[in-house]
Amino acid sequence: MSLLDDLYRAGALRVIDHALAQSLRKLDPATPDLVLAGAALASLAVGQGHAGFDPARPQVLFDGEMEWPGAQEWNEALADSRWIDRSSASTPASTATPLVLENGLLYLRRYRQYEFRLAMRLQQLAAHSPPASDLETLAPLFASLFPDARSGDDRQAHAAATALLRSLLLVTGGPGTGKTTTIARLLLLLTAQTMHAGGVLPRVALAAPTGRAAERMAESLRSAVAGLRALPGVDAALCDGLPTEASTLHRLLGTIPDSPRFRFDADNPLPFDIVVVDEASMVDLPLMCKLVEAVAVGARLVLLGDPDQLPSVEAGDVLAAILAAAGDGLSLAVPPALLPLLGDNGKAETGQRSSLSGHHVHLLRGYRQAATLDLSPLAAAVREGDADTALALLRGGQLAGVHFHENLFDPLAAQRETLLAHWRGLAGIDEPQAALAQASRLRLLTAVREGPQGARGLNARIEDMLASNRGLAGNRGPAYFHGRLLLVTENSYRQRLFNGDIGICLRNAQGAVLAWFPGDAEDGPRPFHPSALPAHESAFAMTVHKAQGSEFDSVWLQLPRQPTRVLSRELVYTALTRARREVHVCASAESLRSALARRVERVSGLAARLA
Repeated sequence: MSLLDDLYRAGALRVIDHALAQSLRKLDPATPDLVLAGAALASLAVGQGHAGFDPARPQVLFDGEMEWPGAQEWNEALADSRWIDRSSASTPASTATPLVLENGLLYLRRYRQYEFRLAMRLQQLAAHSPPASDLETLAPLFASLFPDARSGDDRQAHAAATALLRSLLLVTGGPGTGKTTTIARLLLLLTAQTMHAGGVLPRVALAAPTGRAAERMAESLRSAVAGLRALPGVDAALCDGLPTEASTLHRLLGTIPDSPRFRFDADNPLPFDIVVVDEASMVDLPLMCKLVEAVAVGARLVLLGDPDQLPSVEAGDVLAAILAAAGDGLSLAVPPALLPLLGDNGKAETGQRSSLSGHHVHLLRGYRQAATLDLSPLAAAVREGDADTALALLRGGQLAGVHFHENLFDPLAAQRETLLAHWRGLAGIDEPQAALAQASRLRLLTAVREGPQGARGLNARIEDMLASNRGLAGNRGPAYFHGRLLLVTENSYRQRLFNGDIGICLRNAQGAVLAWFPGDAEDGPRPFHPSALPAHESAFAMTVHKAQGSEFDSVWLQLPRQPTRVLSRELVYTALTRARREVHVCASAESLRSALARRVERVSGLAARLA
């Protein structure tokens, strides 16, 4: 029995993975079994969110009982195969082979090329330094925006100084660390710098992976800019020049119907001087590659994100790889004009530097915390994987807005009326904007998609409960009923609906049910006939992955009764930080400990390329 057959019989492979291996065997029956198994696992790796397959760690893909070959034996077989290119790290892969072996990783050629192109373009951006003119004239404005900068510990000020001197900036931090405030202030400085140099407002684009994340980004920036207007020494005209709207990355890049390509790319770059992207941890390898290549030569790219959140559902943990190459970001060599304003932060760091050193600033200080929610101590314990502290905080009941329902595995039964009251209330709203706003006030989050504790099973039960409330006991009634929440699960470039978008079904005056999804600020929510929607499902309950980029007033997190490999500290942290006012954790001590003991592991060569 071959390894390929063993993997397929064990249920480790998808049909598409096995089909790739079978096609290679059909083209050349002499292809060694280790090559066929490697090809299938390289395909499976992409499906599980990895950039490639590591023969030294096959257990990352399948932790069931399997007799794996040694890494050296596997690599020797792969290196001799006609199906596998062995290009050097500095050259594009051959188009004559479907697979690439590089630095011990086996890639599908397309994903090796995404990694290669992304690394090359990021290094080009990092190597380009914008003109550092007029820094002396910016010093008064800089001092007004960052009055605490001279203390030497104001990382917001350091990020702004980095933006003045670099074409690539990475700003990371958890909730409430001031990422949006930092962006508003550095955009103000960049606008002032450009105005001093030529009198023309810079063209700025704001974007995020999902529509809801883009909407949140725009709302936060408008609020931050309103606060800047009250500061002494800030010209209102500069504030007027800042952007007020944000778009999805797909819309920014210009979707082409029925094509994975975008209108803007390396040959037709984006018409912006500054591109700011929020929730960068959610951006997968192909999309990040296409985004970075579309940034014009001489333009600035700013990536914002929380490195402790879950990575993208699709291939790659791109933000983590970029940050691994960039370091902590305190190695910026500041010119004399700004040095007095930054205190100790302006001192250059010695030691080995990568091409991205000096481009990353991690914000630590918390600038806001809702009075009703004291999440920071719990989030810190989860981030560090400290299960003892996390359980003590949850059981202590001293954190405002944090509620622990220990050993509660079915909140729909134990908290039925509390949860149903919110969803029933949606049926009493007719106006789309108000309905979408009300829908975001509560969400039930789960770690898994299938099974009785999965999102699908929970949604089916919720719909049964709502049908019973409408007098339809034993019959859910129409599939699309007034107040049903919908979650898009595949991209539709033609309709500008993307995986993760959330909408609501509402009945119009004629009795027809339409599905409404958020639009831009000018046009408002957009209606669609349900039959015309791309693939979708109910969204009363969602997986934590699908909830990324969204926030809800109240979050109910349900962890599985039995520990599972999908549990991780990143999953719990991401779920907790979706809450604005209160969070309810329904779990056992065992499942929580299992989650915090595991970190998300993605196989990738991007960090090594960048370093």
